[in-house]
Formats: sequence, C-alpha cells, structure tokens
Amino acid sequence: MSRIDEILAFNREYVATKGYEPHLTDKFPDKQLAVLSCMDTRLSVLLQEALGLRNGDAKIIKNAGAVIPSPWDSAMRSLIVAVYELGVREIMIVAHTTCGACHMHFSHFKEEMLKRGIPEEALKREDIDLDAWLEGFHDTEASVRKTVAAVTDHPLIPSDVTVRGFIIDSATGALTEVR
Repeated sequence: MSRIDEILAFNREYVATKGYEPHLTDKFPDKQLAVLSCMDTRLSVLLQEALGLRNGDAKIIKNAGAVIPSPWDSAMRSLIVAVYELGVREIMIVAHTTCGACHMHFSHFKEEMLKRGIPEEALKREDIDLDAWLEGFHDTEASVRKTVAAVTDHPLIPSDVTVRGFIIDSATGALTEVR
C-alpha cells in the first residue's frame, strides 16, 4: 500500500469517527494574525505549539525558507488575501535555525534534475531565471530582514499592518526577534 493510500484509509476512519470536531472553526483567524514560515517538517507541529496557536488562530503560510522571492509570488498573494479578505492585522515572518534553504544553489538542483531525466532544454528558460529562483540564502537573519521589508514595502500592503520577523529554534521552539 502506498503512503497516499495509507493516508486515504486513515482519513476515512477519521471522518467516520468525527475526529475533526475539536478543530471546527471558520475561515477568519481569531488572532487576526498570519504567519509566513518554512515548510521544514520539524515545524509541522512545533511552530504552532511554540507560538501558542490553536486551530483557527492564524493563517499559516509555508514555503521553502519562509521567503518572498518576488513581490508577486504565491506567498505574497496569500498574505494580501489574508489582509483584505480575512482581517489579518499582524504578520509574523518566522524562519528557523539550520534551514536547508540557507545553502541551496541552483547548480545542485540542475544536477539532480538532469539525473532524473529533465532535459537540458527545459532548464534554459526565457520566462524565469532558474538560477535566482532556486537560489537560497546564506544568512538567516538577513533573509528575515529582506522578507519583512518585502512585505512591509509591498505596494498593496497597508501601513496599518504590523510585520515582524523572527527565527525559531528548530529543536526547542525558542523565538528570537530579528530587528
């Protein structure tokens, strides 16, 4: 049985036994908060627990590195929707210690893609600079500052929205604010 088939079997039982009932809420975040964080598996439960967030408290947006690589990417779009459609008044950018995005380089991805059968021609794009798009960062604090600035300075984010940046310890959940 595949992992997805295992998940589907679990899901049928979860729904049948009403495991969802403790999590019922609506689409509006109770704390008027959005959190942009990394997709790292260590943060799957740790992030919400360390921030004291329950289901329904905040909009949680995750991507590789907790970054805004361009002003019109999906993370920025999600934050804009959260502000105007869902009542978000505060945004936390939460990167983490020992993040894999801290050492990402397109050259690594290119090599792996070629090994997996992606043709070289597919890597020569006119519509995007893959080298920049798949480049990580090399200083987590600087990345957080850059992401906070990308949100704060975005032409569609109103000045009454608070944006602050943090680094969470991937093991303990301790938060450090980045100024």
